[in-house]
Amino acid sequence: MCNIKLVNKNLFVFISAFLLPLWLLAQVGATSLDDGRDTTNSSGSNQKQRDSFNVIPDSLIKIPYLKVGENKLFNFQLQLARHPYFNFFGKPLLLVIQEKTANGNESFFYLLLVLFFYFALIRLVFAKYLGDLFTLFFRATLRQQQLREQLLQSPLPSLFLNSLFVLTASLYASLIFKYYKLMAGIDFWRLWVYGLGVLVIVYTGKFIILKTLGWVLKIDRVTDIYLFVVFMMNKMAGIFLLPVLLFMAFPEANLLPLVITLSLFVLVLLLGYRLIVSFRLIRGEIKVNLFHFFLYLCAFEIAPLMLIYKALIKFLERSI
Repeated sequence: MCNIKLVNKNLFVFISAFLLPLWLLAQVGATSLDDGRDTTNSSGSNQKQRDSFNVIPDSLIKIPYLKVGENKLFNFQLQLARHPYFNFFGKPLLLVIQEKTANGNESFFYLLLVLFFYFALIRLVFAKYLGDLFTLFFRATLRQQQLREQLLQSPLPSLFLNSLFVLTASLYASLIFKYYKLMAGIDFWRLWVYGLGVLVIVYTGKFIILKTLGWVLKIDRVTDIYLFVVFMMNKMAGIFLLPVLLFMAFPEANLLPLVITLSLFVLVLLLGYRLIVSFRLIRGEIKVNLFHFFLYLCAFEIAPLMLIYKALIKFLERSI
């Protein structure tokens, strides 16, 4: 019984809330009709008011102030016309909407995102390999024979980190070319592909040639040590270039020259560090002086890069 009373009470409140606005609206409509009937049958002043109501748009635009009449609709329109933030009775404006075209570095951003995710995956899966690699690098010696042998027995993380170096180094070279406006007529991504191919050819050729020389001259241990040092420095350079690429791709105008100068300086230091460590290790295995080592650098390090660079320049000049 209690529930029936409660339902009846709620139903009465709902019907009252629904019908009351309709009743009020009907009363307002009847009042407005009576006002319109009175102005129609009144004297000449009311007739003038009705005539002025018919020309509201023009009069509201030209006259800043109008007397408030008795007609509620007229008063409402008058308030809209006087409102400082709306232009209901003004001249309409034509708005031309153009489609937005993206001119940003979205592609480069997503590529960097993939590279960072790639390195994070290597760091997660091969954490011990990276720890041993950093230990050898910062101790500046390869006398820890056991540690070096452990790294040599892990070819998979070594391959992943070498691939990271090739990707980041080619991107870095492309950005350097773009900054100094070298080969300006070539698309950035095309230049990156060329740089990627050059690095793959150079280090694959170096690996094959040194392995062959070690087998022919029976100095396999020396060539293995040298190759290990070369690729260890490449791995460290690939990791170092990741944040550098982020700063170069989305730079501040004043910080970009500083970032490029510091990155080039660090890469030169890594190259010098690699040469010093390699020379010490090779001299400990075989008798070689500094002059012979310099001849090797000219023949196998500098000359191939210069030849490849010259051939690439000629090829690109013909293709433009």
